[in-house]
Amino acid sequence: MPGRDPEAVAEEVFAALADPSRRSILAALASGGPATATDLAAVLPITRQAIAKHLGLLTEAGLVIAEPGERRRVRYRLQSAPIQVAQQFLAVLARDWDSSLDALRRRLES
Repeated sequence: MPGRDPEAVAEEVFAALADPSRRSILAALASGGPATATDLAAVLPITRQAIAKHLGLLTEAGLVIAEPGERRRVRYRLQSAPIQVAQQFLAVLARDWDSSLDALRRRLES
């Protein structure tokens, strides 16, 4: 992720977060810690196969990392760096938006 264009990272994060199933998977990992696709299927109303597919996309977006576990089981853990990049991207947009709104307010008041 170092050296990657922040806007491209933010775009991948937003695309990954657009799907409610992927948001549910991320929420489950955030609350329960690292888990396998099977573990996640036990707590979410999503099939194990669908979870595996979503985990692949979340891994590509850098939001989770796959870690080898016991008996060839792969556990997935959250990665916060891409979310932080997306937050910074939104903060810049918000700052620019606030500046524009302040300028409009000042103009309307004068």
